[in-house]
Formats: sequence, C-alpha cells, structure tokens
Amino acid sequence: MGQVKKKKKKKHGCLWTIFWILFLVILAEAAAGAVVYRKRLQEEVVKHLTPKVPYQEMNVKEEDVKEKYYYEQLAKEEKTVYKEVVQGIKELSPEIYIHSSDARRTNEIYECVLRDNPDIFWCDGTAKTTLYDGKEKYTVLEPVYSCTAEEKEIRQAEIEEEAEVCLSGIDEETSDYDKILYVFEYIVNMVEYDALAEDNQNIYSVFAHKRSVCAGYSKATQYLLEKLGVFCTYVTGTVRSGESHAWNLVICEGDYYYVDTTWGDPVFLSSQEAIANGYVSYDYMCCDDSELLKTHMPDADLKLPECTNMDYNYYVINGLYYEEYDRERVLKEMNHTISAKQNPSVFKFADAESYTKAHSEIFGKLIDKAAQNLAKQYDLGQVKYTYMDDPELNKIVIYWQYE
Repeated sequence: MGQVKKKKKKKHGCLWTIFWILFLVILAEAAAGAVVYRKRLQEEVVKHLTPKVPYQEMNVKEEDVKEKYYYEQLAKEEKTVYKEVVQGIKELSPEIYIHSSDARRTNEIYECVLRDNPDIFWCDGTAKTTLYDGKEKYTVLEPVYSCTAEEKEIRQAEIEEEAEVCLSGIDEETSDYDKILYVFEYIVNMVEYDALAEDNQNIYSVFAHKRSVCAGYSKATQYLLEKLGVFCTYVTGTVRSGESHAWNLVICEGDYYYVDTTWGDPVFLSSQEAIANGYVSYDYMCCDDSELLKTHMPDADLKLPECTNMDYNYYVINGLYYEEYDRERVLKEMNHTISAKQNPSVFKFADAESYTKAHSEIFGKLIDKAAQNLAKQYDLGQVKYTYMDDPELNKIVIYWQYE
C-alpha cells in the first residue's frame, strides 16, 4: 500500500499572541506619553498664569550685618530672611516679600533686626506677617512705620547732629571702659524718663526730645557705643516688678558686662533727697550676671553669654566695692568724702553677709564718728545727712550736708 503523506499544520497562535502584546504595549506607551504631556502642559500653564513673587533686589551685603549679635545666631537660610527684612525696612516698603514658609519665625527674625539695628528708628516695632501657601510658599511682612520717607531724612539728620555733639567730648582712642562710662553718664544726664514721651521706643526720642523710656535709653546707648567701636547689643526682659524692660550687653576690654543706662537715672530711686542732689546710680555700669539677676531677668528665648567678670564694674574701678566688710576702710572713706566736701559716700558689698555686718556698724557707731568730723571741719552746730539703704543690692549711700 502506498503511504499517505500528512501535511504539517502551520502554528499561527504564538505569532498572534506576540502581535497583540506588542500592540497593547504601544497603546500603553502612547497613553502614558499623553499623560506626561498633559501634565507638563498643565505645569507650564500654571507657571505662566501664577504671578511672580516680587522679592526685593538684595543690596544688603554680608559685611553690613556680619558682626550683629542676633544675626550671627541665625541659621544660613534665616540670615537671608534677615537681610530681606533689612532691605525692605530701609526702603520703607509697605510689603516685604520674604523667602520663608514660617510666618512666626519671620516675625522673630524681624525682632532680631530691630534689636541689632538701633539706627532703624522709623519702625514702631509692630508688623503684620502673612504666609502664602501656593505653588511657592513665601511670607509677606508689613512693618508699621512711624514716619514718611521725607520725615525719616529730616529726623536722621537731627539724630546725627546730636550724636556728633555727644561724641565730640570723647577721644576715640580712649579705653572701652571710659567710652562706656561716658555714654552712660551722657544719656543719664541728658535724658529725662517719661513714659508718655513721643517716639519712646526708638532713638529719636532721646536725641530730639531728650525724653524717653528704657527702649530709647538702651538703643541710644547701643547707637553711640557702636559709633565709638565698642560692641553693644540690646537685651529685653523683665524686672523685679514684673514689668518689661530693656538694657544692654557690652564687651569691655575683652569681657562681657551688662549696662542699664535707664536705671542709672535718679528717677528710679526712692529717696527724694538723692534725686534732689542729682545722684546717679552705677549699679548697672558694667556688672556681671550675679548683680544683674538680683533685679533683672532676660527673656527666656535670648541666647546670652555668661558674664562672670567684675574687673571693670564702676564700683570696683573706683575703690567702692567691698569683698568683705572693713571697718577702718569704711570710716576712712567717709572722712575722705567729708574732707573733700563731696557727695556721696558709697559702699557696695559683694554679698549679703558683708552688707549686713557693715549696716550694723555704720549706723551703730561709724556714722556718728564721721558726723563729728563733719561738724568739726565745717564748724556746724548741727549735723545733717541723708542716706539710702538698699539690702537688695547690698549698698549704702550717704549724703552729707555741709551747711
């Protein structure tokens, strides 16, 4: 029998499967491409339709701010915010656009700017801060200005003229201590404390009106010392009464000290006799932490250095500071003041124990001996004196009457 040959069947199923897979892949890629294209198109539309944030052109240079105390404490990106705030304020911009997504922190940096720059007198210290959360997050700061651009120029000239008069009385080559003391006494003697004074939160109140409060006193101290090349910054906090207060941190001959020009003013003394005699308090003329913290408390958010040195404290420099009670030295000081027909006799003690012992003996016997010397030297039938007794500051001040 002949063999019947069977035809082999061609296998088409595998080829069709591959074809459909490739077809689906092409469709998927096309669809994905359309999605990507559509997404890019949307981004371009949003980009062109979204208004550009009008940031200021930056003209503030690093050398203009690099030695500012609070500026140096900021992170790198916060320093950019600081410069933008300075730039806007100097231009009196009603709205300052800032590269920041944290409105609260922006406001804190604004406060740093005002602490570092006492010459910015045209801001009243308040501002509105708004965060805009869109394609790009940014903050708008709206400071409140106390004068117009034209008024600012006029006031600036007044301040500079008065500052020049002040600084004409001090040699720029003198010591840090003498510069600080000079500015301290100049402001205390020139300015009257007045809670109702105009512009009392800035230096214009001091130089133009000669009336201010602690903010004006402290910023004027900072302004003048910076002109003399002495480091000085602005410190805020509270005092023993719980009231807000401001004072200064300085560097004197390489060490940090606190200075409170406001509390040098006689208006803060309780004794009317002392005020009448023009007494100036030097308790906060270069003092350390231990002295300051008896009556002052810096704000908790401030980063301040330790102040542990008393070498350039006013009382130490002038031989009026007693590490311990010395009976003979105290009597000698009273008699020396009387012989020179001066006032007052001041005794500042390092601690409460020395003060307590001194108080007991001075008002027990020593002051009577000094009074007898007063009567004998000036032929007085009756001896009169007034005194201030401050156990909080461990200090005794005696005023002698020579007539």
